[in-house]
Amino acid sequence: MKRETFQGRRGWNGASEARLSVFRWATRYNIRRRHSRLGQISPITYEQRSTTLTTAA
Repeated sequence: MKRETFQGRRGWNGASEARLSVFRWATRYNIRRRHSRLGQISPITYEQRSTTLTTAA
């Protein structure tokens, strides 16, 4: 998070802007980032595929 969110950043205009920046990073990291354990797909894609397979069965 430090490298991706803070590197090259001088500051924010307020606490809400800083919180939003951290929230965006956490959302991307936990939901959209590809995970090696899931076969290099994002958790959202994995969940959608598993839901589709479950529904189709």
